[in-house]
Amino acid sequence: MPLATLVRVFGHDRFRPGQEAAIRAVLAGRSAAAIFPTGSGKSLCYQLPALHLPHLTLVVSPLLALMQDQLAFLHAHGIAAASIDSAQSREETAEVMTRARSGELKILMISVERLKNERFRHFIRQVPISLLVVDEAHCISEWGHNFRPDYLKLPEYQRQFGIPQVLLLTATATPRVIADMQAKFAIAETDVITTGFYRPNLNLLVEPVASAAKAERLARWLAERPGQAAIVYVTLQKTAEEVAERLGGQGIVARAYHAGMPSEEREALQRRFMAGEIRVMVATIAFGMGIDKADIRQVVHYDLPKSVENYSQEIGRAGRDGQPSDCLVLANRDSLNVLENFVYGDTPELAGIRLVLDELAAAARSGDRWELMLGALSDQSNIRPLPLKTLLVQLELRGIIAPLFAYFAEYRFKYLLEPEALLDRFEGERRQFVQALVSTSARARTWCTVDFDRLHREHAAERARVVKALDFFQERGWIELESKQMTEVYALLQPHFDPATLAAELHGYFRRQEESEITRIHAMLALFASEDCLSAQLARYFGDHDAPDRCGHCSVCQGRVARLPEPPPLAPLQGRDFQGLCGAFIARYREHRGEEPGVDCLTRMLCGITAPVFTRLKARSLPGFAALDAYPYAEVRDWVAGNLASD
Repeated sequence: MPLATLVRVFGHDRFRPGQEAAIRAVLAGRSAAAIFPTGSGKSLCYQLPALHLPHLTLVVSPLLALMQDQLAFLHAHGIAAASIDSAQSREETAEVMTRARSGELKILMISVERLKNERFRHFIRQVPISLLVVDEAHCISEWGHNFRPDYLKLPEYQRQFGIPQVLLLTATATPRVIADMQAKFAIAETDVITTGFYRPNLNLLVEPVASAAKAERLARWLAERPGQAAIVYVTLQKTAEEVAERLGGQGIVARAYHAGMPSEEREALQRRFMAGEIRVMVATIAFGMGIDKADIRQVVHYDLPKSVENYSQEIGRAGRDGQPSDCLVLANRDSLNVLENFVYGDTPELAGIRLVLDELAAAARSGDRWELMLGALSDQSNIRPLPLKTLLVQLELRGIIAPLFAYFAEYRFKYLLEPEALLDRFEGERRQFVQALVSTSARARTWCTVDFDRLHREHAAERARVVKALDFFQERGWIELESKQMTEVYALLQPHFDPATLAAELHGYFRRQEESEITRIHAMLALFASEDCLSAQLARYFGDHDAPDRCGHCSVCQGRVARLPEPPPLAPLQGRDFQGLCGAFIARYREHRGEEPGVDCLTRMLCGITAPVFTRLKARSLPGFAALDAYPYAEVRDWVAGNLASD
């Protein structure tokens, strides 16, 4: 049966390695994990079974671009698939929901954050689901390179929505991450399908190049390979712009691509690259997820990748047609600080963690629930949103809080027909309920704001019923509905805890994560400077011991071991003026927050690492911001600590 569908719908006469085993596991009703290299056809492992399963296949994907590419592929093959995403209008979303309820859709793609949306959860409970697919499933592991705290909740969502089985897909899972994924979803070891990470057509090349010589070396490399499609990866948005402009000046058709561009411009660039109109894309890691261009011959890392996992994922976009392709790293240690600073910027300060716990303790004194808005708490605590989510998940894992639900604090609507005409569509108790909703919703010109508290107090109307009614009215075209200010609600399971002790424990956890990430960066450097076959080492990192010991086509096998040059020496920090660099920031911080900035806060300011409080304080306008960005973070932190101690 699977082979017949493969031929009829997808136009292939044979499966790629691992695909059939994963598909048969799913069709037999078992949960499975497919761990294949980038470009090995993981998506088919859910696309084909979805056509045979009785109900909807729900796909959780981390990136909108990834969803759009997969949807285009599914539509081209006549498969009823859709997404619900933030780029859609309310009308488009309502239409997708109607198709899902009717059973017309076979595949629905969403982001994991969509599952926190109150209205979406009301909807999805009404739709029978056969299979939950988790794309980029390594995001569920704290030991994965792209850990996303919301992914940790997926096993609980599977239970809540009564989804009988799950399929996990990833290209970059180490043995530790695979074990973590398998345990969280109770997948049998025989249904964890891996196909090996060695790609014999990829030439892994590492070339030591000083920073000042990189642009010239890149231009020469690309000029020697005219007409070939290439992706050049850089770390920073401004580097993408500068490198693309310089290549253009040397007659190489190149464009910059990064997250700072409008989405329409990014989409247009991607289309032109796929069509072969742009030969070279100079991009941050914002580019590449879901790119399925078979003839990319070159992937060049102008800057160091973030980790071995990122490197593997990015070079996996080359040579998908099986033809030889070059993956070049222009390597030195100059940009090491930039990579490390991304890590240090995600470690919350002890004071920020304590503030969050004090908020939690205050909620415990007044009830058994804790309500928070992530953006507001991020600003208050000066913790970036992602590590703040991680902090909340850690509190869940310690049994202190449990997520109940998330809701939009504010709902407002405007009538598309007169209130009297709306009331005339109902009778009896339902009419009384709608009358209560109409009469308690304060109207300001055209928009009416729903007062949930008053509805409950005066009419015993439950919030869930009100939201369901509003969604129904919108589906019928009777109102236009808007919702905002996402509020997350947690149950307090252990209201009596010691904030000081717990804050220290959690700060230690984040410091260990920080250390793990820094170790990951140095593991990547060790790979590039290695004297052993690069292909073999990369395969073993991901637990593949079947790759040859010597591939014969990497730079090491060709006799070119990379001796990475050390960065240029920097003047000692002891000679810098601490007060001149930090005085203005300390004064502004003290004025706005009524307290002294801590060591890490000052270090981040000096290293130019963004933090929520810096935006409000307009820190970028101060003389010390990013003044020491060339120095290692740990060295700046020690210098700051020494100066504060001597004051």
